[in-house]
Amino acid sequence: MAGSSGSSSFDLYRPAEEHDALREAVRGLAEAKIAPFAAAVDEEARFPQEALDALVSNDFHAIHVPEEYGGAGGDALATVIVIEEVARVCASSSLIPAVNKLGSLPVLLSGGEELKRRYLAPLAAGDAMFSYCLSEPDAGSDAGGMKTRAVRDGDSYVLNGVKRWITNAGVSEYYTVMAVTDPDKRTKGISAFVVEKSDEGVSFGAPEKKLGIKGSPTREVYLDNVRIPADRIIGEEGTGFATAMKTLDHTRITIAAQALGIAQGALDYAKDYVRERKQFGKPIGDFQGVQFMLADMAMKLEAARQLTYAAAARSERVHRGSAKEDLTFFGAAAKCYASDAAMEITTDAVQLLGGYGYTRDYPLERMMRDAKITQIYEGTNQVQRIVMARNIP
Repeated sequence: MAGSSGSSSFDLYRPAEEHDALREAVRGLAEAKIAPFAAAVDEEARFPQEALDALVSNDFHAIHVPEEYGGAGGDALATVIVIEEVARVCASSSLIPAVNKLGSLPVLLSGGEELKRRYLAPLAAGDAMFSYCLSEPDAGSDAGGMKTRAVRDGDSYVLNGVKRWITNAGVSEYYTVMAVTDPDKRTKGISAFVVEKSDEGVSFGAPEKKLGIKGSPTREVYLDNVRIPADRIIGEEGTGFATAMKTLDHTRITIAAQALGIAQGALDYAKDYVRERKQFGKPIGDFQGVQFMLADMAMKLEAARQLTYAAAARSERVHRGSAKEDLTFFGAAAKCYASDAAMEITTDAVQLLGGYGYTRDYPLERMMRDAKITQIYEGTNQVQRIVMARNIP
């Protein structure tokens, strides 16, 4: 796989064999400890505690945390592989490692050393999860229009506002919250803070009733005169929006990884089904029309995977200090292309099973429902196309 420099995109920072071993380990764990509960998690719309326990026990819940904070020190591609393999069997469960990275990455990117040690160590140990609070009722794609306020009061900040569409809200212990500290400066007046679930004045709305990823709670987060120590600010005042955008450059790749996993699970199931299902005296997989559908599905999936892995390589190099990477473009492109491909692949997989694909007795209708959100969150695919157009290499 060639990057823009003409060299391999993902073997520049770790041998491929190590990633292959990681994939094998995560796939084995996912099939044994997560897949058996996926249908029930979806049907009951309950948090996948079995998945969390399994991921924590094997140190896959937040593999991105550096070793100096007690983490596994996994690179960007390692994180992609973990999310991809978990999403292959249960999309809801894949949001555990994905959102742990999303919520904690602002601390890693912009936080001081004391803040990193205070919050990354419990995350790495599996004692806490991290969520990310950017969107609001009137600030979705226009995140710069947020209204949540943070007012300095001596050695504290007092936060008031509502955050919406917060993944794993109520389960996570820690929340990266973006809030306005200077309303006259618009995006340059937004700052980032760590808020704890136990802080007085923090509460949560009812879980949203969603089309897919039903096992991952999505709730509003209410901040009612939440007083936090001033040292919980992430970086300097006014840098929060820039940190939020840098975070999304990296973490859109994790949504691409989730889309890859969902699509791979759908393709695997459909491929096995058409080999066994017989009509007109032979397996339906022998018919050219079916073969062409499978070929297109596999082609789109592999193209999405190569683009996602190339983006992960850039993410890692940027994290290590490179300023010459096209991460903004590649992160948006990977997320956009992989999620569009996942929607197409899961839809075709349902079609290949016919009426069976439309029932809950088979996992494909769940995968199709789960795939849809990957086109929406962490920036809609319409927004991704705007981002790409502004950052064409």
